[in-house]
Amino acid sequence: MNNTKEETEYPVRDLDLSNTQPFLNGSTTFHQQEPLKEKHESKKKYDPGEIVILPKHPKAIYEGRWIFMGLGILWLLALLFSPFLALPVGLLIIFTCYFFRDPEREVPCDPMLVVSPADGLVTAIEEVDGVEGDLYLTQRMRRISIFLSVFDVHVNRSPIEGEIIHSEPRGGLYLDARKPESSILNESRLWIIQRDSYSVGVKQITGAIARRIVPWAHVGNHLNRGERFGMIRFGSRTELYIPLEFQVLVEVGNKVQGGSSAVAKIRSQNS
Repeated sequence: MNNTKEETEYPVRDLDLSNTQPFLNGSTTFHQQEPLKEKHESKKKYDPGEIVILPKHPKAIYEGRWIFMGLGILWLLALLFSPFLALPVGLLIIFTCYFFRDPEREVPCDPMLVVSPADGLVTAIEEVDGVEGDLYLTQRMRRISIFLSVFDVHVNRSPIEGEIIHSEPRGGLYLDARKPESSILNESRLWIIQRDSYSVGVKQITGAIARRIVPWAHVGNHLNRGERFGMIRFGSRTELYIPLEFQVLVEVGNKVQGGSSAVAKIRSQNS
């Protein structure tokens, strides 16, 4: 009897070790940092004059899988026991598919443009002393508040190209996201994206209906401008924090689209 075991060759995956160094440098200190996770895909650098349409992935529709499953079971039960209810349940399924849509967006060519992190209505543009309760964005900044109704796309996108240096959830209430106090009191998640010598903040805020913030990216990930990094399920609020020297390109009452609408412009140091 031959007791020799047959050896099986397994493919060796090349590992990218270029980003295994710590993210911290100099005097910057973080008191809380989520563990670095493997990048989802390789990042491509885009030329300044190139028109960019970032690849789509099925994460948005995947987030609604349990809702679709529950509504599907309810629709089948309605067909069996109460057919007149099948129509409204079917319409609810159609609306849910509409809510979890994730359309492609064309990112502006100009690399100095800051794009909207969300779809919705600009409800406020104001100067604030950093982000309430946060230890990183403490300098005076300009905040652009965007309200997302249940009819808006709820996928959030990066306003600039850069590295995520901070991502932290914060518990809270579920007030109507149209109220200004929801920015402080509601459950939220703050993202800080850094590029070169400046950083911007994006704050995802839950609402009375939207009660779940879903992150798709992690600290240490590099995001292209307009790239998806998470979503908020159902009506909510998104806030963009930018340096005061940035030029604001929108006004209160404007409708914006995440990843494609330019909301601000980065001013060079010489301008």
